[in-house]
Amino acid sequence: MPYLAPASFEPVRGWVSLEAAFAEQFFLPEAKFDQSDFQVTGPDGMVRAPKEQVAVKSRTVLDDELKTDGTYKYSTGQRFGAVFHSYVLNGKTENSREPDFVLPKGATLKAHFQSVTRAETYISKGKPDQKALNASGKGLELQFISHPNDLYAGQPVNGLLLLDGKPLANSTLELHRAASAQASQDKTAPLQINSNARGEFTLTPPQAGTYLLLARHRAAAPPGAKAPLYSYTSTAVFEAAE
Repeated sequence: MPYLAPASFEPVRGWVSLEAAFAEQFFLPEAKFDQSDFQVTGPDGMVRAPKEQVAVKSRTVLDDELKTDGTYKYSTGQRFGAVFHSYVLNGKTENSREPDFVLPKGATLKAHFQSVTRAETYISKGKPDQKALNASGKGLELQFISHPNDLYAGQPVNGLLLLDGKPLANSTLELHRAASAQASQDKTAPLQINSNARGEFTLTPPQAGTYLLLARHRAAAPPGAKAPLYSYTSTAVFEAAE
């Protein structure tokens, strides 16, 4: 799963450092998040690139300066990834993401889609505000109604699940707690949350700590896309205080 997470939710001398990666377990990076235009939405609602960005094998690292007080949204933007084919041949399911894929003779195509991923997080300097919380209206998005920098263990967190700016009803989301290198064998199942008919969801962090909220959805791709379906994955990282 993709994630974008800060080293600290508190800016240090006006700067923040973040890492973006793909991982089997949240916070244990395995592959860098690349092929994407990282974005920062400031307290004024304006969108810009982060100040510094470097990619290494296991992660992409961002450093950014928060010049004015308020809330900043950090986003990978939408990453249009590999095109996948799933098919059945001689009773066995096979998968391919070869760019020049040709369906083998006698095979039955079961799925054909392109992955679209997005990872986001929020950091506030001084008093949190609301403008950076607005959704872009593109793809699958997790929009917080409760402020993501003012959350507490045991208290409800409200949000909206959106697809192209419209509520996505009756979908399942997952809430993962951050793993550590010392707890890499932790197999605790994520919490399951469902959006209602209006796309609204409510979750309650059981303990203080850092969490990743994950949503997935498949939908028809627009004309001219590389596949008939987009397979969306969207995540948001937040911290729940004591």
